[in-house]
Amino acid sequence: MFNHKFTIKSLNMLRNNMLGHVGIEFLEVKDGFISAKMPVDNRTKQPMGLLHGGASVVLAETLGSVGALAHIDSETQVPVGQEINANHIKSAKEGEVVGEATPIHMGKKSHVWEIKIYDEQRDLVCISRMTVAIITKKK
Repeated sequence: MFNHKFTIKSLNMLRNNMLGHVGIEFLEVKDGFISAKMPVDNRTKQPMGLLHGGASVVLAETLGSVGALAHIDSETQVPVGQEINANHIKSAKEGEVVGEATPIHMGKKSHVWEIKIYDEQRDLVCISRMTVAIITKKK
């Protein structure tokens, strides 16, 4: 079930949180797919001048969580991160990275999302898998 109320415009209005701090911008959201970009700059680099692995995980978790949100009944359910892992494959020093997320499993109580993060040359920088618990909102 894809929830069409989540558009690029509405998602990019989510700025007063981690997304705004690190400059994440959503690019595409559709049934079974979501993508976003993030700058490689002073907000997202580690002291040695490379993209911080934690920043990659922030992008990955954002995509997994928001991807799940776009595929549930957001009036009665909430997606929450349960587990995430990340393998850092290649470093990035400048420009921006793009994350693309697709679901591996979308059940009633959990989702599993695979997130791949690429640099501007389309080289794989990080691959991540995230389990998202789908919980019922408290009334």
